[in-house]
Amino acid sequence: MMLPYPLLTLSLVLMWLLLNGFTPGHLVLGILVAVFASWAMASLRPDKPRLGKWYLLPKLFGIVLYDIVKSNIAVALIILKAGRRSHNPGFLTVELDIENHTAIAVLAVVLTSTPGSAWLEYDSNDKTVLLHILDLDNEAEWRNTIKNRYEKLLMEIFA
Repeated sequence: MMLPYPLLTLSLVLMWLLLNGFTPGHLVLGILVAVFASWAMASLRPDKPRLGKWYLLPKLFGIVLYDIVKSNIAVALIILKAGRRSHNPGFLTVELDIENHTAIAVLAVVLTSTPGSAWLEYDSNDKTVLLHILDLDNEAEWRNTIKNRYEKLLMEIFA
């Protein structure tokens, strides 16, 4: 397709001309830049996600909402009891079985939106994710939660 994003191309040409002034040379240069930018965007376009079991999305949403509320309370207690009990922050590496890129992105959003945990890095070669956990008392429990509570369900949804 010559122009995969015609509105983007037109917008870029107009922006180019507004920034540089209208001359025939700038018009040609703006069109070239816009066309190549449109092609670059087309090459970055991900595949459309396939939801094998879309009816499980409300279940995932409920689980994530429950975990966010639970984590908010846990983080609030850590902050309120800062002087009495020390928390144990740490890094955790978890091997993932999931291969769907959209499902991995959803897992990243879930883990980062849950207070007390942050997705830091995904290694596609090793299929591992590096997380920062605010209170890492039990690594096995965290791994179990990620593998059996989130990843397993996401693999079903995006099968």
